[in-house]
Amino acid sequence: MGNARDASVTRLRIGVLALQGDFEKHAQMMARIPNVHAQPVKTAESVDLCDGLIIPGGESTTVGKLMDRYGVDAAIRRNVGRGMAVFGTCTGMILLAKEIEGSDQPRLGLMDITVRRNAFGRQIDSFEADLDVEVIDGSPVRAVFIRAPFVTEVRGDAKVLARLATGEIVMVRQGNLLAAAFHPELTDDTRVHEYFAEIARQARTASTK
Repeated sequence: MGNARDASVTRLRIGVLALQGDFEKHAQMMARIPNVHAQPVKTAESVDLCDGLIIPGGESTTVGKLMDRYGVDAAIRRNVGRGMAVFGTCTGMILLAKEIEGSDQPRLGLMDITVRRNAFGRQIDSFEADLDVEVIDGSPVRAVFIRAPFVTEVRGDAKVLARLATGEIVMVRQGNLLAAAFHPELTDDTRVHEYFAEIARQARTASTK
């Protein structure tokens, strides 16, 4: 079996980190996208088989510790270095950030951003909002925020893709890395997942050149 990023492989393999959180919803969304196969990821070895990886919501400290325990964090960093795309939602955004306000918790530290955990309050303060995402055409994206973070600082090559009407940064991209403070898997709109699939597909093509 060839490497997942071999140019001869047309079906995109997207892993969904399945250590904690609602990973099944992400897998269901990816399964709706043509020529995409979604699979759960729990080990370092399974990370190596992915063209892209989604890190879903959950409890960021717990997920960070579990990634470290099983060597998944090192596998993610290694594969990102080879060009693998990663999409972090909510907890995933926190774990991708290089800086987390007031916390030294385990993290991947791959994106030049600073995030604030539970920035909008407790779960009872969850809300929905329509977002204008500059890379997604058509109507605004309906975004579900649950104990969500937001980005307080963007540096280097990281780019802001969406803000709330009140100014908080809630979606960013840096190269093949994408992060959102909200839960796109909790709506029927596949456009955010389609956008990530295209990032992963382009990353796979570039890595085979």
